Amino acid sequence: METMRFSSRVDISEPNPIAKAEAEAKTSGITLGKLNDSNPTKHALAPELLPDIYGAEPHGQRYAREALAAFLQGRGNDVAVEDLYILSSTSEAYSWLIKLLCDAGDAVLAPKPGYPLIESIARLECVDMIEYQQRFDGSWYIDVAELREALESEEGECIRALVLINPNNPTGSYVKPSEREAIVRLCHDHEVAIIADEVFYDYDLEPFDGNARLAGEKGALTFALDGFSKTLAAPHAKVGWIQVSGPAGEVEEARRRLDVIADDYLPMSEIIAKQIPLMLQEAPAQTTRVKNRVQANLTALHAMLNADKNGMVSVLRAEGGWNVLLRVPSVLDENELVLAMIERHGISGQPGYFFDMTSNGYLAISLLPESDEFRHNVQVVLDTVNTMIA
Repeated sequence: METMRFSSRVDISEPNPIAKAEAEAKTSGITLGKLNDSNPTKHALAPELLPDIYGAEPHGQRYAREALAAFLQGRGNDVAVEDLYILSSTSEAYSWLIKLLCDAGDAVLAPKPGYPLIESIARLECVDMIEYQQRFDGSWYIDVAELREALESEEGECIRALVLINPNNPTGSYVKPSEREAIVRLCHDHEVAIIADEVFYDYDLEPFDGNARLAGEKGALTFALDGFSKTLAAPHAKVGWIQVSGPAGEVEEARRRLDVIADDYLPMSEIIAKQIPLMLQEAPAQTTRVKNRVQANLTALHAMLNADKNGMVSVLRAEGGWNVLLRVPSVLDENELVLAMIERHGISGQPGYFFDMTSNGYLAISLLPESDEFRHNVQVVLDTVNTMIA
């Protein structure tokens, strides 16, 4: 018997007799006329620019989900169309899932260091975020014992979801196989859902062996997030998706409730949905293009750091993604370092405390710029550090 507890915010009460009869007719393939059909596109009133008939499909338009399922299956993910939800972004996906899983005052576990987005969205949903630390000892790892302690603590009863970023940003760390096995078991035993953000997954840099997507995980209720923002390196291509997996009973109940949320927010615009099959065709080539850029820049970064005679800047091992963390002398105040770069070179940056690093002396740098610009950015860091230490 599945015992996953969902939020009380989603109304799944029994439909009224009319709604039930309409649903039965639809299931039987019967199209009913409607006295109250107020969809102007069904009455020849759509503008010429938007001639299509609008049909509300909470999961997202079926042809788009079928194209997405085929794309995911092509990279080894055995996913059913019914387990996919298409929406505007992974940020929106976080919001939907917190509504699905958490009542006000509940909590989600999320990693630190990390991007501050999750904490902000949780606050908007009146939900707490409890951080768990990723730790570095030559590579990043998740302290599973700390997660167990949090789930078994007094406040553990309020924890409804565990967020895994695979790979994390900006640390670039994938979830290791041993970590995954232990975390899935913990979440199953404590009736906690997994939210797996895998938008950076395809951009491996210096990975260890055995990493895998959490999308399709069967051992615990899992919601895998991905989207075109990173797959196409196109943040203005506002398309994201959720894949639901896990024990069959929990998946069925999660989908029933997620359908209500999706229906309330209405499906993605048909204008965008029509482009999804074409964008999916572009994804492999675009991902390869970006991957080649970031790997080349990481190679250049290592060479520049090794060649610097003072050797005061190093880079933490980044397994994946397109950002890395530079280690600078901790005697330098991070704010002063960035302000000096702004004043002397007209270049700003994000210090480690932006991501809740536990100590001073870090600077995030993107691997995306073209080669000359990237090398210039690295040299600015080196020159500024060397000048301030001299």
